[in-house]
Amino acid sequence: MESIQAIKQRFGIIGNDPKLNRAVEKAIQVAPTDISVLVTGESGVGKESIPKIIHSLSHRKHGKYIAVNCGAIPEGTIDSELFGHEKGAFTGATQTRNGYFEVADGGTIFLDEVGELPLTTQVRLLRVLENGEFIKVGSSKVQKTDVRIVAATNVNMFEAIKKEKFREDLYYRLSTVEILLPPLRDRKDDIHLLFRKFASDFATKYKMPTIRLSDDAVVLLEKYHWSGNIRQLRNIAEQISVLEQNRAITAVTLHSYLPNIGSNLPAVISSEKKDSDFSNEREILYKVLFDMKGDLNDLKKLTMELMQSGNTQQVQKDNEGLIQKIYRKEEEKEDTHFEAPVPTTSTEVLHINAPSTPVKEDDKYHFAEEIEEEETLSLHDKELELIKKSLERHRGKRKAAAEELGISERTLYRKIKQYDL
Repeated sequence: MESIQAIKQRFGIIGNDPKLNRAVEKAIQVAPTDISVLVTGESGVGKESIPKIIHSLSHRKHGKYIAVNCGAIPEGTIDSELFGHEKGAFTGATQTRNGYFEVADGGTIFLDEVGELPLTTQVRLLRVLENGEFIKVGSSKVQKTDVRIVAATNVNMFEAIKKEKFREDLYYRLSTVEILLPPLRDRKDDIHLLFRKFASDFATKYKMPTIRLSDDAVVLLEKYHWSGNIRQLRNIAEQISVLEQNRAITAVTLHSYLPNIGSNLPAVISSEKKDSDFSNEREILYKVLFDMKGDLNDLKKLTMELMQSGNTQQVQKDNEGLIQKIYRKEEEKEDTHFEAPVPTTSTEVLHINAPSTPVKEDDKYHFAEEIEEEETLSLHDKELELIKKSLERHRGKRKAAAEELGISERTLYRKIKQYDL
């Protein structure tokens, strides 16, 4: 078995990164078998080198090697390209055509960008992987083929499966062995090596002196994000080789060839919107109104207890937690201890909150009725929706849901009973 270094030299793979070496090592180990391999990694990392290594070291090396870019073939013709078609199978099919799986019998097929395959084609491919059988478009005859499949993709397969764009059973068939190629930004020590190799190649190709980077230019080169990976690095090296008269390249010169250098700082960004994020403006508004309504009802509850008992100190002691919750924001802003603005007598409360119309003396629940009747902006449905979402997020744990909604667990329990959740 050839060494990793010998294989890298043979196939023009530059770099000594441990992750890169591990990927090459796995390709060498799996080559003698007929196991399906899935090569993953970002666009431009050099995934096409791995299937070539696998094919050249396998017992199929004398058979055909066909590379197919699945993303470049239109959906309407990809079945015909892969499996062939019979004459008259569709408009324009003037003669029978053999597909790649028939032509590559006994060899290897490299399916690049396999994540772009239509679902109908995925079903056909799954059958080939399971028993080596396929049917031409427009035919009813089952044909056999002995082909080793190596696939590659830059798509997050689990995300594609979740969105039902890729079959889960096909993924596990393809990824018997998965080989991950690291992005260029994770191979800091290899970036300058690659650049020098490309610069030398282009100097030979265009018959001109090789460009050289200054020390500050090397530092800039290694700090750049390289979203296009090796492909982008190669293009930059070619541009500079052709356009620059001065073959000594400084950081200032290199900077002018690096696009959006100011916006390529590393950042952790979640592409998935969490259920707990109220990113929608309408939901934010309803959440604020819902919190305001809760605070208002808590205040009215305190006022009602004061009206009925008249014992300010006892009410304040019994509702200490509720008072702190209501006035928490004011405490944080003013950085002072809370003193509840409690009226001295229940008569004052009645005077402040009394409706403008006369109230009968024996109607002591008129204030509570006013609370029940107030339903600003029809928040009933939205309140129910927010409670449901919160309970779902916390898997029915009322304490956690109550904390998220900004209400007490007891209030939440009452809401659950009220809405029959």
